[in-house]
Amino acid sequence: MNEKIWLSSPHMGTKEQEYVNEAFETNWIAPLGPHVNNFEKELSSYIDKNKHTAALSSGTSAIHLALILAGVQRDDFVICQSMTFSASANPIIYQGAHPVFVDSEKETWNICPVHLEKAIKGTIDKHGKKPKAIIGVHLYGMPYKVDEVNAIAKKYDIPVIEDAAEALGSLYKNKHCASLGNYGILSFNGNKIITTSGGGALVCQNEEKKQKAIFLSTQARDDAPHYQHSELGFNYRLSNVAAGIGRGQLEVIEDRVEARRSNYEFYREEFSNLDGFEFLEEPKNLKSNRWLSTVLIHPEKTGVTREDIRLALLKENIETRPLWKPMHLQPFFKAADYYGDDVAETLFEKGLCLPSGSNLSQKDLDRVKRAVLEVVKER
Repeated sequence: MNEKIWLSSPHMGTKEQEYVNEAFETNWIAPLGPHVNNFEKELSSYIDKNKHTAALSSGTSAIHLALILAGVQRDDFVICQSMTFSASANPIIYQGAHPVFVDSEKETWNICPVHLEKAIKGTIDKHGKKPKAIIGVHLYGMPYKVDEVNAIAKKYDIPVIEDAAEALGSLYKNKHCASLGNYGILSFNGNKIITTSGGGALVCQNEEKKQKAIFLSTQARDDAPHYQHSELGFNYRLSNVAAGIGRGQLEVIEDRVEARRSNYEFYREEFSNLDGFEFLEEPKNLKSNRWLSTVLIHPEKTGVTREDIRLALLKENIETRPLWKPMHLQPFFKAADYYGDDVAETLFEKGLCLPSGSNLSQKDLDRVKRAVLEVVKER
């Protein structure tokens, strides 16, 4: 059996172990400490020095806290991009609110501004209240149409939660993703472009919001000598050990972005001449970190389906994955409102994520290439 080629595995640098050792040597083995403080400062410095970042246990917890800070309560409505991972939508349910899903557009595969406005108007007409928040996602590192989305949000006075869990290092008009909405979401899960093993962050526009997020993420303990709680709190803070890993990872973020972009360019160059293989190009003024390299397989042209290729590569011990199954097609969300056509459904039906880790060797990439070409040749 050939050695496993993973879809997106962790890739350690040189400083992570040093920072972790420092945490042990100084006995900062807790959800607070100097690495947490410095990681937050370094994240803000990288994304936007005017932003304020709270380090948390996951990207999901960051979305949940963003919804709370945005004022989302039980029976409110929250618009969410349908083409995403369930972690973008689940926190809406945590708040007892109702998701309203919106289709993608074809240029970026992200939330469609046209259907977004239809969803806002439709929610007002159908439920008698406007949505409390909008969750847009930079899918696979490709920035969504920020200007259009923000303009609609401003028109209706609705805060934007910018889910950049997959987009650290991506740029929209030379501005970092996670700095472009009312709240920015980051994830440092093991498969992300940098990792803290498990973790995330909430990017806020001011220090007051950040401190409120930290308060809520540490069980909402009041300022008292005893344990007193006037609000519902959560155990969402990042540990000092994990933050140490994150600090080391952040030092190599640009190398990781360039490695993943190089993977994408390899696949595009090798496969774009194949009839029926379609790659998502970067629109003008956008830079994707290419967290995952994705391709659409059109079986009417290739003679093979997305699943034919996925299963063939699986036999070669190469991990690939279909694109996200849209939220409005998920059994759990079947009763939710949906506004759109079939763009997201078509992406799911035809889309495939190829191995994309920044630690892939040329030998690994060549193996993927040979395996794909073999499937196409056989048909």
